[in-house]
Amino acid sequence: MTGGAQEEREHRIDEHRTDAVLIALRKIIRAVGLHSRQVTRVCGLTIPQIVALRSIQELGEVTSSRLANRMSVSLSTTTTILDRLEHRGLVERYRSATDRRVVHSRLTPEGSRVLQKAPALLDERFIEGFSSLATDDQDRILETLGEVARMLGAEALDASTVLDVSPTIAPSEDELSSADRSRSAVQSRSTSGIV
Repeated sequence: MTGGAQEEREHRIDEHRTDAVLIALRKIIRAVGLHSRQVTRVCGLTIPQIVALRSIQELGEVTSSRLANRMSVSLSTTTTILDRLEHRGLVERYRSATDRRVVHSRLTPEGSRVLQKAPALLDERFIEGFSSLATDDQDRILETLGEVARMLGAEALDASTVLDVSPTIAPSEDELSSADRSRSAVQSRSTSGIV
């Protein structure tokens, strides 16, 4: 084999490896996205909302800051999630009797009922599979995924332990109806040839 032919063969092998890695990443992203949409369709909640409800159920009556720490998200994100859950009657918030500055959250009976119907989350399946691996395999995966995050410039991004690609905060009903109106306007323009 000539030097040029050898280089061409190695280049094709490198391209194949790169393509295989990109395909694997895309499959992971798609699986997470499909699961997120399926969960929302089944129970009408986003994954972060389910995680918030489950965390409140596990922790009992809890402050927003403790809930934010448990969920690995910012306090402002937690507050917005709680606002939406409270608006739907799934959570209630109240001031502490001993310190009026402290606000606690707890599940309502409706929140408990909805949570019982919520499906298992994808990260639970991952944790089960990951836990079954040998420690060396776990370390290798952790190191490799850390390197992939660095390659994508994502190592400095904040992230929770929840596998989800949808926005942490689901759009409100007003935002959804506004989006529906916009989508309808675009569809009517596209059928009339405007777009």
